[in-house]
Parts: sequence; structure tokens; C-alpha cells
Amino acid sequence: MARGLSPGGKLHTIELRGEDASISRTNIEKSGVSDSIIVHEGDARQIIPTLAFDWDLIFIDADKTSYIDYYELTLPRLRAGGIIIADNVLFHGQVLAQEIKGKNAAAIHAFNELVLNDNRVEQVMLTIRDGLMLIRKKTE
Repeated sequence: MARGLSPGGKLHTIELRGEDASISRTNIEKSGVSDSIIVHEGDARQIIPTLAFDWDLIFIDADKTSYIDYYELTLPRLRAGGIIIADNVLFHGQVLAQEIKGKNAAAIHAFNELVLNDNRVEQVMLTIRDGLMLIRKKTE
């Protein structure tokens, strides 16, 4: 992703755990694109509101029970026509079950329903692997 940025563009990533952030920083340094990537460490729900800029692309792949929180925190700051990519929206097929069991499957199902009914966006679900949802913010 960093190699595809426009000149001067930045990629921000948020890692909850210090160990994961450290591994990310090491791998980013090895990749030679560390000047384009900023690693934030901590709870994304607390970090996102402190980032004072708008985004063109957002990728959500985190704790499933917080997908709605991340969506609602980022959508207002996503530029019109911008894209959110949400990973794992099929959650091992569990969201398709007649009776949805487990907190993660229930949370992803609720997220999918929220996005489906959100008139601020257009969306398409790709059924590759564990499911990706491409969510485009309407230009109004």
C-alpha cells in the first residue's frame, strides 16, 4: 500500500499491542518505506479522534466487536468518494447461519446490516476468502 501512495502521501496503521507495533515497525523498516508509514500504538477508538486529517482509503481488520465503532469514527473523516475496506465480513461463514452464534459473528452481522442500511454509502461484498466489503462514501 505504501508503494502506491501519491507523492507525500502517508499510510497510518494502528496496533493495539506493543509487541505487534514493534514487529510492524521492524518489517516496515526492512521494506524501505518507513518514511511513508506511521505506526500508532494503542486503542484505535482513542487514537482515531486525535488524527486531524481526512482519509481517501481506510482498511478495517481488527477486533470484530468494535467494527461499528471504527466505522462510525472514520466515516465522517473519509473524503466523499473514498473507500473503506472491511475484512472478514463473512466471519468463517458464521454470519450466514440461520442462528448466529458467538459474539464475533453477531458483531460482524450487525456491522454488515448497519452498512447495508446506511444511506451515506454504497457497498459491495466480495465473497473471496473470509469476505471483504468495499464501502464507498457517497459524493452527495
